Amino acid sequence: MTRLILFNKPWGVLSQFTDRGVEASTRSTLSDFINVPGVYPAGRLDLDSEGLLLLTNDGGLQARIANPRHKMPKTYLVQVEGEIGEASLSSLRGGVRLKDGLTRPAEVDRIAPPALWPRDPPIRVRQSVPDCWIRLTIWEGRNRQVRRMTAAVGYPTLRLVRWSIGDWTVEGVNPGEWRLVR
Repeated sequence: MTRLILFNKPWGVLSQFTDRGVEASTRSTLSDFINVPGVYPAGRLDLDSEGLLLLTNDGGLQARIANPRHKMPKTYLVQVEGEIGEASLSSLRGGVRLKDGLTRPAEVDRIAPPALWPRDPPIRVRQSVPDCWIRLTIWEGRNRQVRRMTAAVGYPTLRLVRWSIGDWTVEGVNPGEWRLVR
């Protein structure tokens, strides 16, 4: 029977079940939250990112979710440093040149600050530097891609929350909690 788990990964949690190779590591892993045998993450979410991580016991489903050739959209809510303007949003929409090549065009809009859970630890706030939020959807998954894209257009990422993958969303799932979809 295929299992699919929606997990709201908190900040500072590794997207794997063990922290191999690090003696006496105190880093949190998926095993601190999920005790379901035979499921594995479909893709990654960086240690310093939060939000939706899908886990499944179905290798075919895992490949469809994680492999960019299947073009499954991944939507992020991103807090950036500074007041991002239309020219930078347009650059993101057209694709951004990174060291490993041009990204595919993204869907992006500036949004009002979303009603999210508090982050622990909170982001660094500088009174003299404004920030704002964008909703960004991509169809690929390069290493730290969203952070590199916003930095490339001059707006470093302060907080990154993956909100959805395809039709699956983290809405209604608190950080550190998971829900069995099937």
